[in-house]
Amino acid sequence: MRAPRIYTPTELAPDTTISLDEAATQHVSRVLRMQPGQVLILFNGNGCDYPATLSRVGKKEVTAELGPAQHNELESPLKVVLGQVLSRGDRMDYAIQKSVEMGITTIVPLVSERCEVKLKGDREDKRLRHWQSVAVSAAEQCGRAVVPRVEPVATLEEWFRYTSDCDLKLVLHHRTEKSLESLARPRQLALMIGPEGGLSEREIAGAEAAGFLPAALGPRVLRTETAPVAALALCQWLWGDGGQARNYSPD
Repeated sequence: MRAPRIYTPTELAPDTTISLDEAATQHVSRVLRMQPGQVLILFNGNGCDYPATLSRVGKKEVTAELGPAQHNELESPLKVVLGQVLSRGDRMDYAIQKSVEMGITTIVPLVSERCEVKLKGDREDKRLRHWQSVAVSAAEQCGRAVVPRVEPVATLEEWFRYTSDCDLKLVLHHRTEKSLESLARPRQLALMIGPEGGLSEREIAGAEAAGFLPAALGPRVLRTETAPVAALALCQWLWGDGGQARNYSPD
């Protein structure tokens, strides 16, 4: 059985003893019910894993002795920014979780004409914290030592400005015959995915005016939470570390 991987925002350094933050403490002591002497892997998002041995496990405090830092090799060479229009229920959670597993770099929740989710003020802040925790849990599960950031909710105009430096920008919809295989390998990729009702013709035209190319994943209409998983799988296969481009170097 592999050692549990736990994210903590605490500063980590080899050969030191640290106290875990509150969330990590609760997870280790109450969820995993670990005991002193057991081994786990800690990471704080800096790209390294820190094997650690628990020295004290209490309900309010958990301490661990850190071993040497180990560079984590699981980050994809392909940097991908996902613009995902908000969806209802747990569909947004699913899109974020699976995107992290597929190697996403950054996630930007978007609002659009047909978006049925309205977030403002405290409700938006709460959802952002929840989505970031989903990203943390997904990183723990899949072995990544970098946690993708979930940015604040943005309008499409803000999204277009945010992605201005990306050298390949794709707006995914089924009303085009252009496939991903026909495109050149990018250094940084932006993916834009619409809501359950799809992007409007006006929004697609606006994306194209902002430099986004239309691309399809096949003839079938995908759910909004399925589209990022399918798109990232194909992009990692073509240009990242998912298959045929394993030796890809951004240099």
